[in-house]
Amino acid sequence: MTYRVCFVCTGNICRSPMAESVFRARVTEAGLDDRVEAGSAGTGGWHEGDGADPRTVRVLAEHGYDSDHTARRFQASWFARLDLVIALDSGHLKALRRLAPTAEDARKVRLLRAYDPAAGDDLDVPDPYYGGLDGFEECLEMVEAASEGLLAAVRDEVEGTAA
Repeated sequence: MTYRVCFVCTGNICRSPMAESVFRARVTEAGLDDRVEAGSAGTGGWHEGDGADPRTVRVLAEHGYDSDHTARRFQASWFARLDLVIALDSGHLKALRRLAPTAEDARKVRLLRAYDPAAGDDLDVPDPYYGGLDGFEECLEMVEAASEGLLAAVRDEVEGTAA
């Protein structure tokens, strides 16, 4: 059985493809790539078919991550095949939970930074789109910090050790 995770931000060109790339790398490093799949999408369809923002691609490449990506819009029908839907900020969290066809599907939606114990109460990953490269670097730092905790939670689910 494959465990499926989808990362969601607004347009699917900055934060969510970055989270997808980082998490895929962690899954591969953990030897779980045959059991865990990661994808990403946006709450809106403005950038459907586009590649990731060039700043996202640059920051990922500078840190050794793959950045092959095509933007797409999240569909409510996907809940049926997904195990976990990871929102990059509280606005995405609310939009995804409203979109969820069932209460069980709504429970699949979580905030990425909830998996980072050092995040405190601020669980949003700020949108770097309208800023400079430093915002993309900050985004990557937040994504990397949360990815370790997310990987541990997913590993528990995949290996059947979750409480």
